Amino acid sequence: MEKAKIDRINELGRLMKERALTEEEKAEQAALRAEYMAEVRAALRKK
Repeated sequence: MEKAKIDRINELGRLMKERALTEEEKAEQAALRAEYMAEVRAALRKK
């Protein structure tokens, strides 16, 4: 996964602690997390 996407996941996580996320931010966060988890699972299956 690209570093920019991981940075965005972290940024949204920090924002969530400060304030409520907008619906668009929640959707973006869910999509990024799903992509990240899919890549982690694929890496684990290769081992």
